[in-house]
This record gives sequence, C-alpha cells and structure tokens, in this order.
Amino acid sequence: MSDHRTERDSWGPYPLILAGAVIGVLVILLVDLNWGGFVLGGVIMLAAALRFAGYGGPLSVRSKRIDVITLAGFGFVLVLTSLLLYNNELKALILSLFAR
Repeated sequence: MSDHRTERDSWGPYPLILAGAVIGVLVILLVDLNWGGFVLGGVIMLAAALRFAGYGGPLSVRSKRIDVITLAGFGFVLVLTSLLLYNNELKALILSLFAR
C-alpha cells in the first residue's frame, strides 16, 4: 500500500491557524486589545483541538499530548487575560479566590 498524500494534505490546518493568528493580531492593533487577545486565544485553543483530533502538519512539534496541553494552556491563559484586562469586578473575584 502506498501513501498518496499530497503536499496540501501534509499542511493540515496550518493555513487556518496562521490566518486566524494574523486576524487576531490585526484586531489587537486596529480594534481593541481585549477582543484581539480573545480572538488569538481562541485560535490557539482551536489549534489544540485540531491537534487533539489528529491533524498535524507543521502544528505537530512534539508529542500529541504535549502539543495539546501546551496549546490549550496558552490559549486559555490568553483568553482569561483578555477577559480580566479591564473587568475590575471579575478581576476582584479571581484575586479573592487566591487571598487568604
């Protein structure tokens, strides 16, 4: 049996993630820091979900488990940071969880 994968198949979801990252950075620069961070974090979490589903291409750098954990962690922290940036009530709630 031979593998008839084309060059386009080997790229996987990489162009989608790259386009989303460019859109996220443009939103940060042109529209709003909060929305741009949210978009960029969402794109990174989408990359984690696609990597978990088995799509690789240039997204597969390490093992699948490490890639998914790293991408999901960074995406979650970026989304959380963008939500907390100017929301004082939510920020106080999060900080009260860590206060003793």
